[in-house]
Amino acid sequence: MKVLNLVFAAVLMLPASISTVVADELPDHFEGLPAETLAQAMTNFSEYNAKLADIIKQDKLVEKDLHEVHRLTYTLENALGKMASEVSELAETLEAVHLASESGDADTVTAQGQTYLDTARQLVK
Repeated sequence: MKVLNLVFAAVLMLPASISTVVADELPDHFEGLPAETLAQAMTNFSEYNAKLADIIKQDKLVEKDLHEVHRLTYTLENALGKMASEVSELAETLEAVHLASESGDADTVTAQGQTYLDTARQLVK
């Protein structure tokens, strides 16, 4: 559980630090693929991490490789941003379940618990 909390915290903090660096130092000339849903974000995250892994495993990166990394990071940033937003909402939902369990509110535990699980399961596929 402690490791999961650390992962969630890292996901929540990462997009803010990335967007600050991007806004301060890089021209905004790529949009990247959208991440309008958590499922779309998770798919893009997985696919584009694989692309990044393929590029950086080479012995030597050339300018074309660096350009491709630059391009694909926009999609990864979009995915991380959506994931961070969803994890933040997930934490709020879990807190509602927690509080409802303390106060004996079974209806809220059931409803919010299901909402929590529906989202959480997307994160651990």
